Amino acid sequence: MKTNITKKSKKLEALLWSIALPGFSQLLNRNYIKGILFVGLEIIINVMGNFNTIIVLSFNLKIEEAIAQTNYLWLMFYPCLYFFAIWDAYKDAGGGEKPFAYLPLVFSAYFVTVGLIFSPTFTIFGNLIGPMWLPIMFLPIGLAVGGLLRWILLRIYTKEAREMK
Repeated sequence: MKTNITKKSKKLEALLWSIALPGFSQLLNRNYIKGILFVGLEIIINVMGNFNTIIVLSFNLKIEEAIAQTNYLWLMFYPCLYFFAIWDAYKDAGGGEKPFAYLPLVFSAYFVTVGLIFSPTFTIFGNLIGPMWLPIMFLPIGLAVGGLLRWILLRIYTKEAREMK
């Protein structure tokens, strides 16, 4: 019988490996087809979107060059793949059993994609943020909106359940 700490450790391990590279957690859980599919999609989207180049340029604060290198039509697939792979890994590890638990990650995918879309023109104090940093800045907004929507839905359905008794 697994202890509570072992279950939490397995969920955290799944999350962290999936954050490192979508598909790794699925491979660890022996879901080889799904894992290879996620890793393969990650590599294809990464290469076609020039994501590694964008990362290097962004860390060196060469934002205009990063924008010029970005293939937005490919890179827009990345947030949904990334957050879905994380969610899938978490579920496979025994997480996500609470109602609407998926909403923060779903809205993270949406908002990170929106951040990517606006990244070539969005500025803060006249400075471009770019295709790596702006989506990252939109991540907490997605988590918050998804968390708030989850909270609202739980309140509505809990209230309805109480009224039906």
